[in-house]
Amino acid sequence: MSTQYLHWQTSGGTLPPHVQLPICTGASLGLLVRQVRDAMRARWERELARAGHDLNFSQFLTIKKLADGVANVTELARLAELSPGAMTRLLDKLEARGLIVRVADADDRRVLNIRLTPAGQQIARDIAQCGERVRDAALAGLDEAQRAQFMRLLAQVRDNLSKPDP
Repeated sequence: MSTQYLHWQTSGGTLPPHVQLPICTGASLGLLVRQVRDAMRARWERELARAGHDLNFSQFLTIKKLADGVANVTELARLAELSPGAMTRLLDKLEARGLIVRVADADDRRVLNIRLTPAGQQIARDIAQCGERVRDAALAGLDEAQRAQFMRLLAQVRDNLSKPDP
């Protein structure tokens, strides 16, 4: 791999037309996907901080999920890729800030459902706007057709990898 390509890859610049990208191997695909994921998480955290929200990425995901309705600890832990114990500690912090409440499930009192409070709902609206700004930054330079195609292709890659092994 050329040093020009490496510089382009890390600087976020536009690839000159005369430079050809190497064929995408499994290793480079995985690395690129991870770099995109890490860059998006870092941008989300900076955007949240800029908007005055002291939230990490896992808290962002949790609030975003709860904005769609009620969830339990197991669902939230899976979404945020945390252990149930780590999610419980995260929820303790959000509860102490008045952003969530835990309510016993009407059908099974052993289960606690988590909901946003009105303050949590307000932050959810704010962070949705942060997410839109991050998405716009990530897709800058792509027209609507390219954005739609990119999302379709990315979903296809995800679906391909989610299929059971033959």
